[in-house]
Amino acid sequence: MGKITPLVSGKEITPESVAQNVTPSLESRSRLFFSLAAICATIFCLQLFTDISLASYSANHVPLAGLATHCADAQPINGPEILRRQENLAKLLHDHGASAYVAEPGANAQYFGNISESSWHLSERPLLLMISPTREEATISAKVTIITPAFEEARARLLSVPGIDVAFASWAEDEDPFTIALHALSTVEGPIYVDGMIRNFIVDGLQKAAPGVRVLTAPPEVTRLRERKSPAELDLLKCANEVTVLCIRAVQAQMYIGIRESEVRAMVDDALAAAGLTERWALVLFGENAALPHGTGTDRVLSRTDFTLIDAGGVLFGYHSDVTRTFMLRDSSIPPEHTTIWYDVHSAQTLAHAVAREGVNTSAVDKVARDWLDMRGYQGYFTHRLGHGIGLEDHEAPYLRGGSDDTIRTGHAFSNEPGVYIKGKVGVRLEDCFYIDKDGNPVFLTQGVGGQAHGPLHP
Repeated sequence: MGKITPLVSGKEITPESVAQNVTPSLESRSRLFFSLAAICATIFCLQLFTDISLASYSANHVPLAGLATHCADAQPINGPEILRRQENLAKLLHDHGASAYVAEPGANAQYFGNISESSWHLSERPLLLMISPTREEATISAKVTIITPAFEEARARLLSVPGIDVAFASWAEDEDPFTIALHALSTVEGPIYVDGMIRNFIVDGLQKAAPGVRVLTAPPEVTRLRERKSPAELDLLKCANEVTVLCIRAVQAQMYIGIRESEVRAMVDDALAAAGLTERWALVLFGENAALPHGTGTDRVLSRTDFTLIDAGGVLFGYHSDVTRTFMLRDSSIPPEHTTIWYDVHSAQTLAHAVAREGVNTSAVDKVARDWLDMRGYQGYFTHRLGHGIGLEDHEAPYLRGGSDDTIRTGHAFSNEPGVYIKGKVGVRLEDCFYIDKDGNPVFLTQGVGGQAHGPLHP
């Protein structure tokens, strides 16, 4: 199938027209052409398989079987990897002439010090991770200091913070924690970098304690240390996203016409819990409710003509999953025009995946999916960015969006989630996260369980 006639536009769509703005080299141009040609050629087959699958589909299996064991062998990030992160940060701080980097419990403190917000909840009494560079001859090392309330020091010492001779500096209730933090530094000659998500009163306190020192949001170079995932991080992301797909499939097998959105939400949570994920969440939308990307707050009953949209995720040792499936049941009778939308969204996801390679601008990936849907007649109905980074946060930099000048690099991980939302009628979104492998190619994090949805009946 070399071209597809659009629903509304008079233009013809070919692989060349979709890829015209994403051709960084002759080799990639050739590779991209054949990839897109293959994608277009499969669309007809996929649509054909839906009807065939209706007859062959079977729900005769135990819905939650295997969920508990899928990630049973997963391991948290180990101490040596965190030590390498601290060393990389220390070298960067030294190169920038900075005195220290300061973060409070959250994604960055977890990345550099294994201190998550779930392990130490934020309060008006700050606990801070402070990393400063030290130099001995030609070697730059990381000095790790925990600034803690004095009455909480014993609990703070129970935190599993990797580091060489981790120091604890405590402050009494009648002392200024930020003055204590400054005294804990060997020297304060350059700026102090703070985590971009740190609370304002901490920045103000540090600046007041060191009026002659600049307290600055950490530069992009620090943020980029976390953007490119290690093999261990990718293993956790793969397992979390794979098992989330398995959970959605397990829930689909238990659904029936007449079930409520709230009942399905509870089923999704049960499945994610059985899979061992924490910080679970799920968005469940039936029919026209899915025309609002994040829902309506109602509790609709599923009818035969309704698609079901489930957007769900959870956390495995700090690393997030984020998967969306729009699907039908065996007993559904989906309007043909809605099924057509499903396949057009699936094609947009596939096309975007094909061009998301090392060296490509992130905005170009968004443009490929958007141009495809525009040419299929859905201009104005794809209302959000194509994707976000994923890792220790569900949404993190970099982003697949128009206007971005970020460049895709090996180790980056993103969501790929095109959608069409027609108010009062239907909403379709398909989301799989992917990463860029060592050769610069995109790989779905869900590849181990089949990758993308295979059809409206097979999420």
